[in-house]
Amino acid sequence: MQTKDISKDIPDNPGVYFFQKGKNILYVGKATSIRDRVKSYFNTDIALSRGPKIVKMIDESTTVTWQETDSVLEALLLESQLIKKNSPLYNTREKDDKSYNYVVVTNEEFPRIFTVRERELLKKGKLPFKVKKNFGPFPNGLQLREALKIVRKIFPFRDKRSKDSDQERFYKLLGLSPDTTSVNAKSTYADVIKNISMFFEGKKNTVSRNMTKQMNGYAKKREFEKAEKIKRQLFALQHIQDVSLIKDDLRVGGKGMFRIEAYDAAHLQGDNSVGVMTVFENGETNKNEYRKFKLKNNMKGSDTHALAEILERRLRHPEWRYPNLIVVDGSIAQKRVAERVLRNVGAVIPVVAVTKDKKHKPKDIKGQKDLILKYEQDILHVNAESHRFAIKYHRELRKLK
Repeated sequence: MQTKDISKDIPDNPGVYFFQKGKNILYVGKATSIRDRVKSYFNTDIALSRGPKIVKMIDESTTVTWQETDSVLEALLLESQLIKKNSPLYNTREKDDKSYNYVVVTNEEFPRIFTVRERELLKKGKLPFKVKKNFGPFPNGLQLREALKIVRKIFPFRDKRSKDSDQERFYKLLGLSPDTTSVNAKSTYADVIKNISMFFEGKKNTVSRNMTKQMNGYAKKREFEKAEKIKRQLFALQHIQDVSLIKDDLRVGGKGMFRIEAYDAAHLQGDNSVGVMTVFENGETNKNEYRKFKLKNNMKGSDTHALAEILERRLRHPEWRYPNLIVVDGSIAQKRVAERVLRNVGAVIPVVAVTKDKKHKPKDIKGQKDLILKYEQDILHVNAESHRFAIKYHRELRKLK
């Protein structure tokens, strides 16, 4: 399958795309530009940028189809609906201490809306709240939280922290939380929850029609302030500003992007072992891409086994863009462990190791000399970040015990 054969008629608009084998959907993805995203799968560096599983998916697929949406936000929601409906083979379920994200609507007098992990939803009867509805799965938690911020600006709702009266008061002042004290507050808020639910179900046109009818009803009753409020909501709904989602979408796998990932572990005499991944992209930290791992402690206190586990779990995620360079903390032993893990999954990514003195200060970098010469400061910086982030995460977990 050649790029020219599949990209000729693909629209330069937001939406979702499908890699298919006959009628069987292998993979569903979303994009700001369907055309650009689909073409990116046929770049020469696809094995590096997306990983061997995606290469295998492309080889197995026989066609690419798509469905346009009015915005990136709606593409994100549609992607979730289609993953749930089709369970595509290559929309890989996360298999470590993370799982897909869901949006829940609680069963309360004034429902709250917030995100939870799938593993939490499976704990029926053990949750500290009752779930009335849930929407998902959503592969990208960061994008989902950005999406909820956008939705909340259109339809103010109560969130997870709304039981805290100070938080509730603060968000009411910002216009992001509803009135819960007026005579008709309960029924008015019920309409808001209904609109949000239908929007998450992909029924934006139905929401718009219902709101237009409601606006006209208020206007006929000369309740112009209420009619004007709905008019503003309608405009926002029909002109969704999802710039934050667009930026995040463009960043993934973008051309010219040089990504460095660094890994480190922290423990106390072999206990409470944790691992982290920190990310540098084009010379800048990208904290949205940092990741945490609770390690299984099969080999207590072994830095090489900890590194192997972190890398193995990281590489189970083909949806996370592969780095151009990997930085490990240690010596030749750590470098070789990382290279072995990479070989096992068929990933070809150069590895450098930052060795330290007794005061844990860098004294040497082992690896490809040309890469070290070109990216020395970035390597040292992202390595220091991984150490800082690992210590911070370890301390946070110890405080919880």
